[in-house]
Amino acid sequence: MSSPCFVTQEATEEILLRVTNVCAECYSDIHEGDTIHYDMQNYRYLCKECQERLCAQMNENCEVVEDRSEGLFG
Repeated sequence: MSSPCFVTQEATEEILLRVTNVCAECYSDIHEGDTIHYDMQNYRYLCKECQERLCAQMNENCEVVEDRSEGLFG
């Protein structure tokens, strides 16, 4: 799923060594050549599954929209 809130790129050796080698959300391993997504709102790299889940919760302004029906008084 493509979104203007994320930059999609291939995991390179440089990213894995200098930035991270795990998804910032689920902590699964990222390997060289994997497709990763940079979350421009929270400045972190995500795997495809976490990016898709987060993207589904975002509005057009890249803001996470919470379901208000699940609140304590909702």
